[in-house]
Amino acid sequence: MGGLIGLFAILVAYGLFASGSSIKWLAVAPAKWAQPGQLAADIGKHAGGYVALFVAFAAVFSVAIGALGLSVVRFVSGFIAVFLVSAVIFAVGAWAQASTYNLEPPLIALALGLIVSNVFGAPGWLAPALRVELYIKVGIVLLGATLPLTLIVWGGPVAIGQATIVSLVTFFVIYFAARALALDKRFAAVLGVGGAVCGVSAAIAIAGAVRAKREQASVAITLVVVWAIVMVFVLPAISRALGLPAGVAGAWIGTSEFADAAGIAAAQAYGDFARHTAGVVSGAPEASLQAFALMKVVGRDIWIGIWAFVLAIVVTTRWDRESGEELRTETRVKEIWLRFPKFVIGFVVASVLVTWISSHYTLAEYRSVVTPAFVAPIVALRTWAFTFCFLSIGLTTRFAALTATGVKPFVAFTAGVAVNVVIGYVLSVHVFAPYWANFGQ
Repeated sequence: MGGLIGLFAILVAYGLFASGSSIKWLAVAPAKWAQPGQLAADIGKHAGGYVALFVAFAAVFSVAIGALGLSVVRFVSGFIAVFLVSAVIFAVGAWAQASTYNLEPPLIALALGLIVSNVFGAPGWLAPALRVELYIKVGIVLLGATLPLTLIVWGGPVAIGQATIVSLVTFFVIYFAARALALDKRFAAVLGVGGAVCGVSAAIAIAGAVRAKREQASVAITLVVVWAIVMVFVLPAISRALGLPAGVAGAWIGTSEFADAAGIAAAQAYGDFARHTAGVVSGAPEASLQAFALMKVVGRDIWIGIWAFVLAIVVTTRWDRESGEELRTETRVKEIWLRFPKFVIGFVVASVLVTWISSHYTLAEYRSVVTPAFVAPIVALRTWAFTFCFLSIGLTTRFAALTATGVKPFVAFTAGVAVNVVIGYVLSVHVFAPYWANFGQ
């Protein structure tokens, strides 16, 4: 549903743009400010836009929540708080000195959520609105609208090849480390794919494919989230210290992060750093987020379906037989489609649409006409969706839960982390550096 919501927003934006209008009145965000009075004046000027934006988000998200059979009333009640806190975070991020202190909205949202969750505890009534998967899928599809298909075609083979290397190596390192520690092979498979591919989504999909226990999927998700949060701060910091080009840093983050949301936060933070330190970091600032998206969304996320399909065959042809369970007569080929992350399709469709639109304009016209009226509002909506997501991740992450998992899963997963980060660095900074350094130019 998240992918469909993202595509719906893009189509509405294009429909208005084609008719000579725009959704920029709806896609509001605080302007840069140096004094509190400036912020208050700007918010007062666009108060109607903020109300309309909340209503629009609440309406489309409620459709998705209702389709899942969940309580729309409980969701909207909690979403009011999520939206208001996100607006405050946006305001802080718009402060003129925010970049000096690295106060980017995604990182603020994540840090604030973690503090509240682990120090005070998030209130129960807020839980129905903390829909991480929904928000991130909407944001990723909207991200596709800012990544031209030409870049996907040009860098796609490299991204898929790099993702293949990382997915295979990381999976087998975690799997065999877990088996060496006497962990169940189904549990080892869930841990392996969780680290090798797409974090939370992968852990859930693979747990279903191999019929792992529910608590095993929970442990894998906890480990993914913890390490993803660590990498949000570590990868951009090291990239800054090394002065990596924006595209190279984005590719490394896309190769070595363990969750889409956390990786987007890290890539966006580095892109903002590049934007505010012109001449220090080479490459277009947007290249960081674009390279990440290509590496993670196009390159790694498609491996969810592949791993689910392969492991489903292994389970039904070997593991079930070894455990004495009844063997299914055939493995469904459609398993790969059932487990395939559909939002990836939405991401590509969005890219195709924007590429087609841009083909009707010269570069100068695109920058002066299409960007402010069509692309910029979509970027604003994307940032809102990501902020909802990062805040939700923080509010749903309890570090205390990690102590209940035992040391063995942590050791196995951490072995994969070490290998993943090193391989990602070597591939992004050395082997495929020419592609990523010039990405987006």
